[in-house]
Amino acid sequence: MRATWPRPVPTIGDRTSAAERASDPAGWALPVTDREALSRVVGARRDIRRFRPDSVPDEVLTALLRAAHSGPSVGHSQPWRFVVVRDAGTRARAAVMADRARLAQAALMDAESGRHLLDLDLEGIREAPVGVVVCCDRRAPAEGILGRATFKDADTWSCACAIQNLWLTARVYGLGVGWVTLFEPLELRELIGAPAGVETLGWLCIGWPDERPPAPGLERRGWSQRMPLESVVLSERWPATSGGDPAPGPVGASGSGGAGAPVSRAARVRLPSQTELVTARDTADALLASPGALGVLDRAVDKVLALGLGAGCVEEGSLVIVAADHPVARLGVSAFGTEVTREVAEASVAGESVGAVAAATAGMSVVVVDAGVDGDPVEGAVICRPSDGRGDLVAGDAMSVRDVRALLDAGAALSRRLASGPGRGRGLVAVGEVGVANTTVAAALAAGLLGLDPQAVVGLGAGSDSAILAKKREVVAAALARVAGAAAPPADPHEWLRRVGGPEIAYLTGVVEGVSEAGGVIVLDGLATSVAALVAVLATPAVASHLVAGQRSREVAHAAVLGALGLEPLLDLRLRAGEGAGAALAAGVLKAGLRVRLEAARTT
Repeated sequence: MRATWPRPVPTIGDRTSAAERASDPAGWALPVTDREALSRVVGARRDIRRFRPDSVPDEVLTALLRAAHSGPSVGHSQPWRFVVVRDAGTRARAAVMADRARLAQAALMDAESGRHLLDLDLEGIREAPVGVVVCCDRRAPAEGILGRATFKDADTWSCACAIQNLWLTARVYGLGVGWVTLFEPLELRELIGAPAGVETLGWLCIGWPDERPPAPGLERRGWSQRMPLESVVLSERWPATSGGDPAPGPVGASGSGGAGAPVSRAARVRLPSQTELVTARDTADALLASPGALGVLDRAVDKVLALGLGAGCVEEGSLVIVAADHPVARLGVSAFGTEVTREVAEASVAGESVGAVAAATAGMSVVVVDAGVDGDPVEGAVICRPSDGRGDLVAGDAMSVRDVRALLDAGAALSRRLASGPGRGRGLVAVGEVGVANTTVAAALAAGLLGLDPQAVVGLGAGSDSAILAKKREVVAAALARVAGAAAPPADPHEWLRRVGGPEIAYLTGVVEGVSEAGGVIVLDGLATSVAALVAVLATPAVASHLVAGQRSREVAHAAVLGALGLEPLLDLRLRAGEGAGAALAAGVLKAGLRVRLEAARTT
């Protein structure tokens, strides 16, 4: 009989023997209580969208990141990198990127699905105390990593496993996680300064949840239902017969980004804190109404309250109407003569223009600015006119550096007084403009800032016909070609403003910057005012927290500019009035929304 010997038992690693494992194949299982706990955690994981502003302790965040770092990775490559973001400015820029992508995605969907998407809440980027951008470092050659020579995307799958580990661990601690992928990946990579070869997998919002959903949010909102297990499990191989495929799941969202912006002139803008953002939304939850009952208006009211403006906005506010004429009008791009600019400006001073009457109806005062009306200064207006020569966009630049700087400074100074001066409600400033041919100017500026084709941004304009439309397209294309031919396209948005903008747009840009610096809110009107806001936001992204889109006009480029700003308009009335009419009407709606929020019945 052969002798048997004791099995050498290693002092490290797996101490079990093959005989032990054969005798009890399930012996590695954790206790039943652990399995039940894991099942509860997996079943209770939720995609959280609303957060409290309370901070997350460092040791808890470290526990989440350690769990993510413990995830499985193909070839033990550990390709994940976690960029922890707490800076309010970075969060605000990311939120605008996500809003922009959400609007772009909604535009690609059928009407009902698009409306559903627009109802989804992305405010967690601003509200959650911690953001984590999960990156996949793909710079190592796939052939050199075990398992990636054949499945080259296995590194990104590994990062997804790390995200799941983090998510489940957060649920155990009572933390919420929201995974936002409505980003242009390259734009998000540039935001955090990651090098080429590093890809972003989205933004994780991490914080204490301000909701405790009993079921996944998209299921509860009717976006989709979880498919039965049997519909996603196949036996042996994919069904060969037609019609045997499992039903496709919901289509994932993809974003579309806009232009980035180096800064040469930056406004000093304070962002609302996370506490202010959440407190503003808490006021809606206390109403005797379902959450988000006022839709887009609710979000605008949240923005106003987060800025600390409150009840004062219901009582007052100002409409700033800026008027100017343009040399480009001589090129046949408008159906009206430049004398109309003066007539509307004078009617605005008298309180009788469409915009001025709409402002009075909303309980707002009117300030008219002459930023370059042909002829003598407009009596009764604030005078700030260019002093140097002006070009027609095609043959020369629109304005000098000195004039642009003076207009920006004057607009900022006026608006700071309006937004922070004595009296209640001074923080609400609506903006409008008057200027024959300025839709051509605004279209050229929008195309330059956003890199758009002139054919896609030029519309008819008030009273125009197809011949004028063709001329406008020709002029905008020539203006952009002139700028591109002189040197590399400007990186500075204010330089674009100087090259192809107009004095009223420059002044309005200053107004937007000044109101933002004073902590007020700006209600935008049509294309020209929105392009002015775009210049300000590209230079200082925090300005976006102070903007409300009053309306979407009939100008072709307006939707693209609002999309780049990440804004949904309060009104869509196909207005052509200009002169701040849409902004004033929207300000009245915003005031009504504020009154509802502050005075409607509350729950205990």
